[in-house]
Amino acid sequence: MKNLTVYVLLLLGFLTYSCSDSDEGSGHGNLPLIEETLLNVSYGPHPEQVYDLYLPQSRNYVDAKVIMIIHGGAWIAGDKSDMQGTVQLLKSLYPTYAIANVNYILANENQYAFPNQFLDIQKIVQKLTSEKDELSIIPEFGMIGTSAGGHLAMMYDYKFDTSNQVKFVANIVGPTDFTDPFYEENFDIPMMVQTLVDPAAYPSGTNYLIELSPSFHVTASSSPTCMFFGTDDPLVPENNGTTLKQNLDQFGVNNTLRIYNGGHGDNWSTQDFNETVSIIGQYIEDYL
Repeated sequence: MKNLTVYVLLLLGFLTYSCSDSDEGSGHGNLPLIEETLLNVSYGPHPEQVYDLYLPQSRNYVDAKVIMIIHGGAWIAGDKSDMQGTVQLLKSLYPTYAIANVNYILANENQYAFPNQFLDIQKIVQKLTSEKDELSIIPEFGMIGTSAGGHLAMMYDYKFDTSNQVKFVANIVGPTDFTDPFYEENFDIPMMVQTLVDPAAYPSGTNYLIELSPSFHVTASSSPTCMFFGTDDPLVPENNGTTLKQNLDQFGVNNTLRIYNGGHGDNWSTQDFNETVSIIGQYIEDYL
């Protein structure tokens, strides 16, 4: 994931990050609320079930909807700290939005990824929704995910967001269709399924490649989706982008697909980086 981390930092224009930004306390009564940074907010008993929440100032005068950022790492690695460059750019460009930079429980020999990581995203949405008055936020969400994080964002929106709280998804090099022959040709699929999937959580006979592919869960209720892929990505084929676009088009869901020369978010041109930022920004403005 080193290349993806470097890509995200380059993409969003921040090569360094400063942590000295927290304003403590909040406004009361008729006073404008001040900017707050709440770090490592717990949403469950596991130490990885935490998120950072960045709340804009004067939230009693604006509709502070929530941009959620979901890191990548093949469902077994990565951390919200990888996305700090993304946080800082979004804060500067969209200062009236709340930003949630989230962690989820990583898969290991004692913990399955699926469906637990989808449910972690659900728990974060539910917690922020239940605390909307206390936080002075509007519990409507735009989700931006990289790699595995993009996969989680799409799966949550397309299958788990029954209340339509997610208003758009931005998927940067996240897989959409595990039935693509690319995966069988390049990965040990039975081993991956055994490692990542909790069989007790799914009905007997479930086709996991279909069940875990966002493309197969697209409906007319799916949120507008922008997606970005590389022509030489060793982990996610560009066909995953065209497949998802075809399904979104079929159901009349607004979408944008860009396929750039380069790999898994690396070796993309500056022009491509800038276009990615611009498109995601337009989705924030149009749908959130």
